[in-house]
Amino acid sequence: MHILKRPDAEVQALAQALIEAKQQIGLCSVCFHLSAEPICEICRAPSRDSATVCVVAESRDVIAIEKTREYKGKYHVLGGLISPMDGIGPDQLHISPLIRRVSKNNTQEVILAITPSVEGETTTLYVGQLLKPFTKVTRIAFGLPMGGDLEYADEVTLARALEGRRELD
Repeated sequence: MHILKRPDAEVQALAQALIEAKQQIGLCSVCFHLSAEPICEICRAPSRDSATVCVVAESRDVIAIEKTREYKGKYHVLGGLISPMDGIGPDQLHISPLIRRVSKNNTQEVILAITPSVEGETTTLYVGQLLKPFTKVTRIAFGLPMGGDLEYADEVTLARALEGRRELD
């Protein structure tokens, strides 16, 4: 509704900006994150820990993790999740480049940061098994959000919260 109320010139300028962004943004040749350059800013940064690779499904996951300012390693974007129901198999994802990357580089740890859905679990198990011969493979912990009540949490969330527990400092 907001766009419909704007002058035609503004709407055309917005449309042109979207077209230009679509044409200029591609995928990083190393990690497959969105980038206007052949190699993204994160992959080019010498300050990032190249021995640790965080595997995510989509570029929006990279953005979410970067907002925490806690992770200092590199990334690998799969480009989706294995979903046989949707006709998406491992060959449609960026799994082979990940295996090559980890096997050739001095990768000490791969962190699987994939959504805990049916497709996410399938992808996590598949990718994890392929990577185990080359490096340490971990996954992020899942659990209760801040302010969440135990009585309203589902069984899977509670189970993940218990699995991901750690000792108090």
